[in-house]
Amino acid sequence: MGRQRKRVVTGEAGPVPRKDDKPSAFHRKEKKKKADIGKMFINISIGLCIFSLIWFFYAIYMRSSLAKQVVTLHPSPRVLDANSSSTEVSPERFWGSYRPQVYFGMKTRSPRSLVTGMMWMRQFSEVDMNLRHTCEQGDHLQGYGWLMHDGLTFGVQEIQDNDVTLTTEFVKRRGGDHGGDWTWRITAKQHSFAPQAPVISLMFYAAADTQGSLQAHVEERNRLASITGSSEELGNFKITFGKPVTGELSSAKYASFNFLQTVSPGLEKLTDIVKLSLNRRFVYTSPSGEKRHYIAVDTYKPPHHQNQQKPADARKEGDFVVHQVTVQTPFQIEVLFESGSFYDRHNQLVGSTMTQELEKRKAEFNAKFDKIFGLESKGYNQPQIKFAKAALSNMLGGMGYFHGQSVVQSVYNEYPLLYPEGALFTAVPSRSFFPRGFLWDEGFHQLLLSKWDPQVTREAIAHWIDLMNMEGWIPREQILGDEARSKVPAEFVVQRNENANPPTLFLALQELIEQLSTHPDEAASQPTLPFLRRLFPRLKTWFEWYNTTQTGPQPNSYRWRGRDKDTNLFLNPKTLTSGLDDYPRASHPSGDERHVDLHCWMALSSGIMSSIAQLLDEPHREYERTHDLLSDNDLLGELHWSEQLRAFSDYGNHTEVVSLQREKVYVPPGQPRHQFPVARLVRSVRKAPKLQYVNALGYVSLFPFLLQILKPDSAKLEHILRDMRDSNKLWTPYGLRSLSKDDPMYMKRNTEHDAPYWRGPVWINVNYLAVRALHHYSNTEGPYREKAAALYEELRTNIINNVYKQYVETGYIWEQYNDSSGRGQGSHPFTGWSALTVLMMAEQY
Repeated sequence: MGRQRKRVVTGEAGPVPRKDDKPSAFHRKEKKKKADIGKMFINISIGLCIFSLIWFFYAIYMRSSLAKQVVTLHPSPRVLDANSSSTEVSPERFWGSYRPQVYFGMKTRSPRSLVTGMMWMRQFSEVDMNLRHTCEQGDHLQGYGWLMHDGLTFGVQEIQDNDVTLTTEFVKRRGGDHGGDWTWRITAKQHSFAPQAPVISLMFYAAADTQGSLQAHVEERNRLASITGSSEELGNFKITFGKPVTGELSSAKYASFNFLQTVSPGLEKLTDIVKLSLNRRFVYTSPSGEKRHYIAVDTYKPPHHQNQQKPADARKEGDFVVHQVTVQTPFQIEVLFESGSFYDRHNQLVGSTMTQELEKRKAEFNAKFDKIFGLESKGYNQPQIKFAKAALSNMLGGMGYFHGQSVVQSVYNEYPLLYPEGALFTAVPSRSFFPRGFLWDEGFHQLLLSKWDPQVTREAIAHWIDLMNMEGWIPREQILGDEARSKVPAEFVVQRNENANPPTLFLALQELIEQLSTHPDEAASQPTLPFLRRLFPRLKTWFEWYNTTQTGPQPNSYRWRGRDKDTNLFLNPKTLTSGLDDYPRASHPSGDERHVDLHCWMALSSGIMSSIAQLLDEPHREYERTHDLLSDNDLLGELHWSEQLRAFSDYGNHTEVVSLQREKVYVPPGQPRHQFPVARLVRSVRKAPKLQYVNALGYVSLFPFLLQILKPDSAKLEHILRDMRDSNKLWTPYGLRSLSKDDPMYMKRNTEHDAPYWRGPVWINVNYLAVRALHHYSNTEGPYREKAAALYEELRTNIINNVYKQYVETGYIWEQYNDSSGRGQGSHPFTGWSALTVLMMAEQY
C-alpha cells in the first residue's frame, strides 16, 4: 500500500533536513555571498592597515623631511665663493678690527683666526679689580670710539677712562702671501685734573683659536720681547712688543714687566683666565723711589671643574700668551706684527715710518670724507665734522667677522638644532650691548656704508643672504661663535623659522641700484651688476618666503608671526619680529591681525625686486603687479585706514581697557610671607576685546609715508603731516617720538621689569626714514609739497642738533633719545643706525 502524503500546513515547521542533504541553490548563493562580503571586509581591512602604515611612515618621513628643512641651506650657488675672504682673494681686508666686542683687538676674516687684543687696568686704585677688556656699559667710561677708521688700512680710537685717556692707533701694510704686517701704537696720557700721574698696566695678548701655535720669547726683567707662531692661514709670523717710551721718547726706566703663557678653552674665557692669574706679590718702583705692591699676571690655575675636562675636550684649547707692562703715565708703546712671507719689506712699520704712514692715511681719509659728504660746504664747523667722521668711523670700526652656528627650531622640531656653520661679515648696532648681527639693523647700517665703500655693502649683504636656508628664511639675530653667545641671554639664543624681520636689506640694494644708474662708469659701482646676478636666485626665494609665510587673513594683507604668547604677563604682547618690540599692537594676538608696517615693507620689496629683475633681463611682471597692487592707495586705505583715528592702523582682536595689576596671593594666618610666591604684576582686561583697528598713533601709522607708498596728492598725507607736527602727538624738539603722547600706552611699562621701549622715545632710524620721505615729498609735485619742505628743514635740524649735543655732553651716540629732554638713553655707544645722522647732515638719501 502506498504511503499517504503528508499535507503541509502553512506556519507549521517543516522536516529537519538531513546532514547529507544538499542545500538548495538559493542557500548556496546566500552562503557564497556572505563569504564574499567577509573576504571583501578582510581585504578592505588589510588594505586600510597597509594604507595606514604607508601613511604613517610617509607622515614620519615628511615630518623628518620638514624638520630638516630648517637646517638645510639654500641649494643655489652661494653669492660669495668659499675663499672670498682669504688672503688670495681679498688681502687688503684679511686683517682688521673685526672684534667689535672688545675695546681694542684685531683678527683675520677666517673661521679659526689668531686673535690679538689689549686689556688694561689702573694700579693702586680704590677699586681692586678694574680690568678692562670687553666693551661693558658697567665700566662707566666717559667715552670710547673710533675717531677715524677707513675700514681698510688704519684706525684711530680714543678711550677715556677716569683720569686717563688711551689712544689706540693701527696701520696695516700689505705684503707677502698672508695679509702683510700691522702695527699698533698705544698712547696713555693723564687728564689735567688728575692729582698725580696714574700707573697703568697694559696687557697685550695673542690667542690661537685651536689653530696654530705660539711661543713666548722672554728677555731680562721678565719682559716678553716677542711671540713667534705659525698657523695654516698665517704661515710663520712674529709679534714684537716695543719698550714703553715717555713723551721725550726715552726709555721708560721704571716700567715693570710680567707675562703669562697658558692655554685657553675658548676665546670667551680670555678675561676670566687673566683675572684668575692675577697676583699682588709683585713690587713696582716709582720714579720717586717709592715701592708698592701691584697686581700682575702670574701662574694661571684653572677652576676645579675645568681640570676635570675629558681628554677629548683638549682639542678645543688654544695657546694664549699675555704681555703686561706697568708704567706711569704718560707713555707710548708699539706692537708690531710681521708676516713671515713678507720678504721684501724695506723697513719695519714702527717709529717714524709708522707715523708717516698714519699721517698719509689720515689725509686720504679726510679728503675722501669731504668728497663724499661735503659737510664743510654745507656750513658745518670742524667740531661737527669731527663728530660726523667719528660716527662713520665707528660704523666701519664696528664691522665684525663672526663664524659659528646659530641655534634654530621649527614647529617640526621637538628640540633646537644647530644650523650649518657659516661666516658673517656685518656691522653691529652697539659694541657694548649688541656686538653681533641683526637682520633689520643691517639694512640701515649699509645705507651709510654704501656711500663710503660699496664693496663693504656688497660683501655684507652677500654674507647675510648666504645664510639663507632652503625655505628662504634667514635667522634674524646672528649669534655665531662662543664669544658672541657669551653676550646673549639664553632666552634670545634660539631662532625660529616662522619669524621674520623687516627686510631692510632691500633699502641698501635700492641704494646700490641708484649708484649703478647714476654712476655706471665708476669703478666702485661696476661690480654691482654681476653681484646682483649672483644674488638674484636667493633674493627670489627670500621674497617668496615673506610673501607666503607672513600673509594676513585677507587677500593682500600681512601679519607678523612670533608675537608673545603669554598675554597674561604683558600689558601688550610684544612683536620682536617687527623690530618695534613693544609698540602697541592688537591686545589679544590672533590670526585675524593685519599689520600696516609689514604691508609697506612688502610693497617696497616687490618694487625693488622688479627693478633688479629688469636690470638682469629676468621676468619682472609678477613683481611689478605685486608692487602695483600693494602700493594701491585705495587697497591700503581699505585694509588699514582708521576713520576714528584719521590715520593708518593695525587691525586685530583688541581692547584698550587693560592695565597691569598686582595679583593677590593668599597667605594663611600665622604663615611666614616669604614662603609664598611673590605677587606679580599681571594684566587685567576690563573690557572684552573685539575685531577692530588698534588706533595707536605712532611710527607704525607713518609707514605708508615713511616708505613713500602714499601718493603725493593723497588727502591722507595731509593728516600724516599734521599729526607729525603736533607736539601733543609725535613732534618733539629732538625728533619724532615713537608713540603719541595721547595714546593710553604712551611710556607705559610692559611688565614690572620691562620699561617702555618703542612707546615714546625718539629713534634715529625711523626719523631718518621720515626726513628722507619729507625730502621726497618736498621735491615731488603735489598739494603738500611746501608743507613737507618746511617740516623737512625743521625735523632734520632738530635731530642733528640733539644727537650732536648729546655726543658732546656724554661722549656717546645713543640707542634712543628721551622725547621730553632729548637726553641719550639705552645702550651706548650705539653707532649702528643712529649714525644715519651723517646722511641727514649730508642730505644724502
